[in-house]
Amino acid sequence: MAAGAGGRNVPVGSAEHGPRAGQHDGMRRDGGGDPYWSRPESRVWTVMLLLGTCLLYCARVTVPICAVALSTHFSWDKKQSGVVLSSFFWGYCLTQIIGGHISDQIGGEKVLLLSASAWGFLTVLTPLLTHITSAPLVFMTSSRFLMGLLQGVYFPSLASLLSQKVRESERAFTYSTVGTGSQFGTLVIGGAGSLLLDWYGWESVFYFSGLLTLLWVYCTCKYLLSEKELIIPIDYLMRGLSISKQTKVPWKQLFKKAPIWAVIIAQLSTASTFFTLLSWLPTFFKETFPESKGWVFNVVPWLVAIPTSLFSGFLSDHLINQGKSSFGFSSVIGSGVSSIFALCLGQTSSFCKAIVFASASVGLQTFNHSGISVNVQDLAPSCAGLLFGKDSGVICVYLAGYLIETTGSWISVFNLVAAVNSIGLCAFLIFGEAQRVDTDSAYMDL
Repeated sequence: MAAGAGGRNVPVGSAEHGPRAGQHDGMRRDGGGDPYWSRPESRVWTVMLLLGTCLLYCARVTVPICAVALSTHFSWDKKQSGVVLSSFFWGYCLTQIIGGHISDQIGGEKVLLLSASAWGFLTVLTPLLTHITSAPLVFMTSSRFLMGLLQGVYFPSLASLLSQKVRESERAFTYSTVGTGSQFGTLVIGGAGSLLLDWYGWESVFYFSGLLTLLWVYCTCKYLLSEKELIIPIDYLMRGLSISKQTKVPWKQLFKKAPIWAVIIAQLSTASTFFTLLSWLPTFFKETFPESKGWVFNVVPWLVAIPTSLFSGFLSDHLINQGKSSFGFSSVIGSGVSSIFALCLGQTSSFCKAIVFASASVGLQTFNHSGISVNVQDLAPSCAGLLFGKDSGVICVYLAGYLIETTGSWISVFNLVAAVNSIGLCAFLIFGEAQRVDTDSAYMDL
């Protein structure tokens, strides 16, 4: 849902649009003018953030792409592979809330670049360190945990940045456009990574992803931010690490709101199922259809997801500009219809049908970018980063590996995906709203 669904017209720069103009200075104009990006700025930042999201997923999906090769090389079973795959999300869920809070205070663009620099270096170093350690399972698990810690701040920072810099009428399309980076990144690493894996081994996939991330950080710092904007004053950093009495979020009152719980549950559900498919689909295809090519099943579903995500954002903004709400529509498609195709995926023995079902399930899930994901910004833009920082796929990703190892059937995994999606969808449809809930006087100074 975009912020305008049923909302009021609010003067630009008012407290209801989030933090005051002086809260952080990335890309702000002097004199406390319009806090939003101009159209040229917005276009450039949208492209760069799309590329950043793409590289985020390139780094994130390196292990799922290489899972079979790693398992063979180090003699891991499904439970051990599940531990490695899920360890990312143990770290991922720990830094989302603090990452969102710091971004709300010092600026999301700064947090994005710091975290990207760190995970880029970690990705490059992982193959080198894995070969010299005597306990590769422990090291790879620890490395993925650290990767999760570093990447956990990304989407809360992105939510914070867009809620403060992008106009309400453009927010759903911008977020869904940037969100296509997740599919585009998985597409790039699925295609190029599968070829690199076949030609040069699993280590090359890590080098490819890490070096591209560091190049993106360099270009963003050089061409989009001034030297002054790259400096984080000590008082800004301390403000980001603490919550003063004047800026303390009244969580007790906020969490009495049913829509807040609805979006948290829905976000947890959609993130869990998305990451489960992201982590295990490469292994599913490799084991179920051993003669199939990795560059096919690692590419086609995400190739379909890119135009689907863009279309969902365009459709959502179009409906809102006409005074209609896309509240239920996007969530039903993203969580409901996509689950039907996931169930079909577990029942087919045809490779072509499996590709179609996987593509439909992954592609339709992108409707959540312009529905559930944007709803966080609708409800409380003053602390959108904090609220967004409450999603992870840790339990489902590990549970999927456990189910495969104990039952020997992939059907149980896709049943899990459908069940979790259904829980989130029901909560969102029954209790969710698009109206802002942090408009009480207690929130105005956030």
